[in-house]
Amino acid sequence: MSKGAHSKGGFQRKEVKEFEETVLEIARVTRVVKGGRKLRFRATVCIGNKKNKVGLGIGKSNEVTGAIQKAISKAKKDMITVTLDGTTIPHDIHIKYKASKIYLMPAAPGTGIKAGGTVRKVLDLAGVKDILSKAFGTTNKICNARATILALKKMTTTPGMARQAKVLAAKKEAQAKIVAAPVSKPAAPAHKPAAPAAHKPAAKTVAPAAKPQEKSTKSA
Repeated sequence: MSKGAHSKGGFQRKEVKEFEETVLEIARVTRVVKGGRKLRFRATVCIGNKKNKVGLGIGKSNEVTGAIQKAISKAKKDMITVTLDGTTIPHDIHIKYKASKIYLMPAAPGTGIKAGGTVRKVLDLAGVKDILSKAFGTTNKICNARATILALKKMTTTPGMARQAKVLAAKKEAQAKIVAAPVSKPAAPAHKPAAPAAHKPAAKTVAPAAKPQEKSTKSA
């Protein structure tokens, strides 16, 4: 039997993470110092809750694990809230960040995430389910990821979304008034009226039928 779920202290439940983490890239980087070259690892991590919150962080360390932990802590500090229109983005946007050019366009429900590589991972963690995209220029993962974050950060509410929000708010207020209104019960009468006496119909008297008179027969 596996002992993963049990320990010496007893049964331990797994902690539910608030954000999902995705490692976009792990690269070896060197820095020239006085004594020669110093080798380190650079980790690029994207985190999100798939409910319109996403963040990107980069960390460096002598070990891969340390670099990932640093990147996660930086991503949590730089979290952004994305404005979504249902399962897609409110409007299209064309963003340029350094050598990266990203074009995002809203899509109908059921389309899915039409994106590749780094852009797809960032959009998925942000909670976008239906979108069309195109990446131009460089294929650098850090540039594309930051360009996608910048595009999502610039999303604004459209007039159609504002009208829909007003309609939903009005419906909620109407429902709340209906629920909060007290139910009026009919007031009980002070005294109960006496029940009317049952009226019995008078018995009909039937007169006896008259006997036919006998005719006297006289003898001739």
